[in-house]
Amino acid sequence: MIEIRQATPNHLEELVKVFEAYRVWYRKDSNPAEATKFLSERITNKESVIYIAMENNEVLGFTQLYPLFSSTRMKKMWLLNDLFVYKQHRGKGISKQLINAAKDLCRNTNGCAVMLETEMNNDIGNKLYPATGFDLNTDHNFYEWSCQT
Repeated sequence: MIEIRQATPNHLEELVKVFEAYRVWYRKDSNPAEATKFLSERITNKESVIYIAMENNEVLGFTQLYPLFSSTRMKKMWLLNDLFVYKQHRGKGISKQLINAAKDLCRNTNGCAVMLETEMNNDIGNKLYPATGFDLNTDHNFYEWSCQT
């Protein structure tokens, strides 16, 4: 049975593995040492909420959410920044379970929305998100300024 639980420092070793698989999927170089530091800081500093999908003490996938605030709505909202399930475990509804955990987090924190973005060529995500109740926002432009160091 697949269980969704919030990640703690005790899950860090397995979390780093799935996080690195996610990053590689997004064409980033693997860097387990930096990933460990990054995830440890997020968990320890309570800067994000990370849910993991587990079965028989094995992490199958994860999602990471960051808190944001909407001035116009005067409420907290959540950015679903990361969602990944190992390829061999896809098709079992794990992504939907992780998304439902994100929606529950929004409700339980009196939030107003869960936002996310994905690449236009992410066929899996672009089918998954509408199927789980997300609407494509075509009313706004999305801009980014990147600080290059």
